[in-house]
Amino acid sequence: MQELSTRRGLAIYLLAWLFVGCALGGVISLASDTPLANAMLFAIPMNLEYAFAAGYSAYYLCRAYPLGSRRGGAIAVVLTMAAMVSGFLWLIIGNLWNALCLLPGVAWSGIDITPQLSVLVVVLGVLLYGFAAAVHYLLTEFVRAKNAEQRELESLLMAQEAELRMLRTQIDPHFLFNSLNSISALTSQDPKAARRMTLELASFFRQSLGMEAHKKVTLGEEMVLIRHFLAIEQVRFGERLKVEEEIGEGAAACLVPPMIIQPLVENAVKHGICNMPEGGTIRISARRAGSILQISVANPVDEDMASIRSDGHGIGLTNVRQRLAGAYKHEAGIHWGRRDNSFGVDITMPAQTSEQGE
Repeated sequence: MQELSTRRGLAIYLLAWLFVGCALGGVISLASDTPLANAMLFAIPMNLEYAFAAGYSAYYLCRAYPLGSRRGGAIAVVLTMAAMVSGFLWLIIGNLWNALCLLPGVAWSGIDITPQLSVLVVVLGVLLYGFAAAVHYLLTEFVRAKNAEQRELESLLMAQEAELRMLRTQIDPHFLFNSLNSISALTSQDPKAARRMTLELASFFRQSLGMEAHKKVTLGEEMVLIRHFLAIEQVRFGERLKVEEEIGEGAAACLVPPMIIQPLVENAVKHGICNMPEGGTIRISARRAGSILQISVANPVDEDMASIRSDGHGIGLTNVRQRLAGAYKHEAGIHWGRRDNSFGVDITMPAQTSEQGE
């Protein structure tokens, strides 16, 4: 692809110079009553030769004097001197080429180089050299901007991967500690429940580790992780923890950043169910509305915890907001707040599927 772009750029460059050569030939023919064929045979080969000579000269000169590395005045003086020298050299080459055209046997192809034409060639050579230098500077800045954009994108991806690893290591230590304590207690009281909780815990961490290799996972895969998490917590809380899911068929196939909902469900347990003696129901819903995916997590909370979380001080909420901004910029958003006796978090993001790509 890069080779194709280079060839295309070279073709455009030569076509531009060919157009200038044709224009110069037309001017010579009109201004001096020279036959058009003679003027074109003089102007076009000379112009194409200057395209390579001035192009390479300007390329190396622009690399030797990059913008921003020296004072603008010094660069202007160097480029002006190089352009004037190139203009006079171009005139000399033109005279030599015209002399070849006037050799015996091919005299029909020569032209009369007048003082006015000599001045025109020098001035045009200076202008074309300046044009070539300007093109090289523009291309250099364009490549620099593209490289900077690529580095920024790579840094963003690395940051997102680091955030995911950090999120995995930030899984509430109390969750693991309490789970192990519950398993220990259940070992003597209810061995089957202890075994079930151990298997769910292993499945949870296996699933979370597997997500690290992917930039996006389907909502269905994310929900598998959440179900493992909630199954562990339901062994701990028993009847106090109830779960309601409402995942639309179109929503389940949509891609989401891995572990983007799990922190919200973890918060729902930690800040909601855990602080309510009577427990409650965590409601998880997702639906696709055209090109938008809407996800909601709601749980009952007491008065104090609702006020703390509504201020936006939760680590999980902040992490989710930053990851959404990194993945979708302004196309995604997260909102949270108290609703009567419950606390709700709503996420909106582009509805992407595996067929559409990322």
